Amino acid sequence: MQRCNGSCIKINPSIHETYSETTVVLHEHSPPFSGRLSGSSQCLQKLWGGLCFELCSGMQLLALTPEAAGSRAASPCVTSHVNRSLRLAKEDYAEKDSNGDALWVWCYPSVSAELRSLLLRKCCLTDENKLLHTFVFGQYKRSWFYITTVEVQDSPALKKVTHFSVVLTAKDFNPEKYAAFARILCRIYLKHGSPVKMMESYIAVLTKGICQSEENGSFLSKDFDARKAYLAGSIKDIVSQFGMETVILYTALMLKKRIVVYHPRIEALQEFTRTLPALVWHRQDWSILHSYVHLNEEEVEALKACRGYIAGFTDSEVTSRPDLYDVYVNLADSEITVSPAVKDAMTMGKLHKEIGQLIVQSAEDPDKSDSQVIKDISLKTKEILATLASLTEASDGTEKPTLKPEALKQKRFPPATENFLFHLAAAEQMLKV
Repeated sequence: MQRCNGSCIKINPSIHETYSETTVVLHEHSPPFSGRLSGSSQCLQKLWGGLCFELCSGMQLLALTPEAAGSRAASPCVTSHVNRSLRLAKEDYAEKDSNGDALWVWCYPSVSAELRSLLLRKCCLTDENKLLHTFVFGQYKRSWFYITTVEVQDSPALKKVTHFSVVLTAKDFNPEKYAAFARILCRIYLKHGSPVKMMESYIAVLTKGICQSEENGSFLSKDFDARKAYLAGSIKDIVSQFGMETVILYTALMLKKRIVVYHPRIEALQEFTRTLPALVWHRQDWSILHSYVHLNEEEVEALKACRGYIAGFTDSEVTSRPDLYDVYVNLADSEITVSPAVKDAMTMGKLHKEIGQLIVQSAEDPDKSDSQVIKDISLKTKEILATLASLTEASDGTEKPTLKPEALKQKRFPPATENFLFHLAAAEQMLKV
């Protein structure tokens, strides 16, 4: 057992998979005590003020009571609501009460001031006269956040609380998985009014991949396959809204361009943006998705550091930020605008018309599911990539085959097709200049 920076202590668990036995030293002026993280809440119930645990695995726990959070929270976090945030490897928890204060109460493990500010901004509990969204998700600097917000009604354990949010942060994209887990944590908090019981369920999922309760429901991590998350959106809905113009989105994604999507409703925005990466199924890369971005300096700079992306905004001011996009989608008005800076690379031709017709015909077939539409588009994509691959040549056997522009010109493709294949080869890192 070791003390760390006064208010930070290390927990040395006994050698058990569940980290059940722990010896804890509290804040500088508190005596040591022992307890269990699982099966008993006595240990965690003794947390007062600011306290940091560190498990042998390197995870950290920071707990703040409302009073402590009030003394530490930055002024932007203080509005007409009270927030608590709980971060479980990664989980955060936010709460809003009738006194009109915003507080950061609990997190596991530690969270930076930068991320804390972002999560409070995303959960909307610090903003007056704004709709509270039951579930939102997004990505910031390669970490995903999933926020579930609940309105408190008739809870004896939370008499002064009107709303609270549970935030889970993770490295993988799987909204359904983390929404399901957060719902269980919310039920636990509604009943007990303390993060202690929530921690027990979290540790169970962290160590065993499962938590179950007759009262609060069950969660099994392996039930949520990543591919199901990738296929959860509806390509058919996108094609129904944009028709042949869907090929503009397809082309932008194939060329790894920057796509910005605007819609005032976050639910519509997230449903649309999460589906777009499926248009380029051969990559299965959802790291390009930033479904909920504010025009905040830190968020904008983090976004600009990405090469190609899909970024969702609910702020209409993003229209006047051409530095952020190559293709702008006004989802509310069903309009797609291509930036003059990329019009050359995005020039449409016969090939694009063929792709567009294929997409529309497949999506309009009532007998085809969304996954079948994705498969049809993917087969066409593989055909295009195979054409590129046939034009490549290996240099010395140590590098992957590359495409020389001269080889492309010799095929005498229509100008728009040659232009597209040239930029696609560059996007796929197949071009040799």
